[in-house]
Amino acid sequence: MIKTVKTVDLKDKRIVMRVDFNVPMKDGAVQDDTRIAAAIPTIEYILAQGARTLTLMSHLGDPAKDSEKARAKAEKDGKPFDLDAYIKGKHRMAPVAAYLQTKLKNASVVFAGEDGCYGKKQFIDSQEPGTVIMLENTRFHKEETAKGAEDLDKLAKALAEYGDIFVNDAFGTAHRDHASTASIAKFVPVSVAGFLMEKEVNYLEPIVHNPAKPLLAIIGGAKVSSKIAVLESLLKNASALVIGGGMAYTFLKAQGKKVGKSLVEDDQIGTANKILEAAQKAGAEIILPLDHVGAESFDSSAKPQAVDGADIPDGLIGMDVGPKTLAKYKEALSKAKTIVWNGPVGVFEFDAFAKGTEEIAKLVAAATANGVITVDGGGDSVAAVNKFGLAPQMSHVSTGGGASLELLEGKKLPGIEVCRG
Repeated sequence: MIKTVKTVDLKDKRIVMRVDFNVPMKDGAVQDDTRIAAAIPTIEYILAQGARTLTLMSHLGDPAKDSEKARAKAEKDGKPFDLDAYIKGKHRMAPVAAYLQTKLKNASVVFAGEDGCYGKKQFIDSQEPGTVIMLENTRFHKEETAKGAEDLDKLAKALAEYGDIFVNDAFGTAHRDHASTASIAKFVPVSVAGFLMEKEVNYLEPIVHNPAKPLLAIIGGAKVSSKIAVLESLLKNASALVIGGGMAYTFLKAQGKKVGKSLVEDDQIGTANKILEAAQKAGAEIILPLDHVGAESFDSSAKPQAVDGADIPDGLIGMDVGPKTLAKYKEALSKAKTIVWNGPVGVFEFDAFAKGTEEIAKLVAAATANGVITVDGGGDSVAAVNKFGLAPQMSHVSTGGGASLELLEGKKLPGIEVCRG
């Protein structure tokens, strides 16, 4: 059980809130406001309750890592590199604050300045009641992501000075034990979750602990190695696991099938066999591709070639699933009362190889309409449902890829644990 903003008195309180405004930027402009929009209900509720001030904290990319990559590329290309211009174009929070202002009609949004997150108490306390203050990118400070408690606490204490209550509504970073996501809770009297965090927990945790059964899980993506823990966790409750995408070819090879030039993690074949054995013992069905759509090269202009069977010829790369597989998917999904989906079943980014993932999205949307609990667990499957315009037809679409995976693995996430009752 987590405590939320509705469990505390916010009137005349100073609120410091972690949001996930790590949004795509281009030339200083927001390209996708999904994460900003997701935080608006909590922001508006806090303001409506008469909070004195609301100070928002977020990271935006990884300035140190990204700037080094950009510098190296510029040097390789023989071009000059302007660090200040690069950071202003990609990592400053001022443009995000300006964008947020366009979404909040009844509140003023002010940016606390480009000189960082320290020493802002006087600035915050001088604002008019009901003001929203946006701090600079928390990752401009090495203490935000430090490994040691002493460094984490240095920034956490500074941020704690800005609020009487800490609200965490950044599910996308809930798995990070950072100064602004977890350590701050040690220095603020009250820590609670926002509405987005509450919704994520309410949909994802029951899948691990007490789902409406039968539970069917669709797990796709490129690599088995990144999904081992979630596969093992879901096997405890799932009646069936659909395994698709690049990772399916490792499982097919483990079964002795031919996979052509498809992506395979040879070092994970033993793991695939263990998961297949565990599923058999648990009485859970593993659904692998029965046929494929292949291509001679991994390219958006490659010509699709139908493969009528589980074996893929030597010269082809598996790029999508075929009609027999889709029929099997439809049959399996029709029996479920809960469906969790993480990862595409084909290269949906290329239109010629998007049909399998699009059909999965349509089947999940149809299941939702029939009363099935459907959860898109983040990552590329979110990009897929957005591409096909089906996100509103899911019960829940997670805002956190890494965080949702770790929650589905059964892990305790630092950013959630600080909000427990």
